[in-house]
Amino acid sequence: MILSMSGVVLLGIIVFLFFRKDGLKASHAVVSALFGFYMASTAIAPSIMAGGESLASLLGGIKF
Repeated sequence: MILSMSGVVLLGIIVFLFFRKDGLKASHAVVSALFGFYMASTAIAPSIMAGGESLASLLGGIKF
């Protein structure tokens, strides 16, 4: 759950920056959010979630 919330916060920050800096229109942000909600209820959602978790564990394992 923490990873999901962190991802949501990160995506929210990215959308906000695009909105402020690159001229993302509010309608585009609404469409993106609705697409995410609809995508979460499809059959492909578990695969997307597993891919995100794999990417997070890969990035978490990098030692500097």
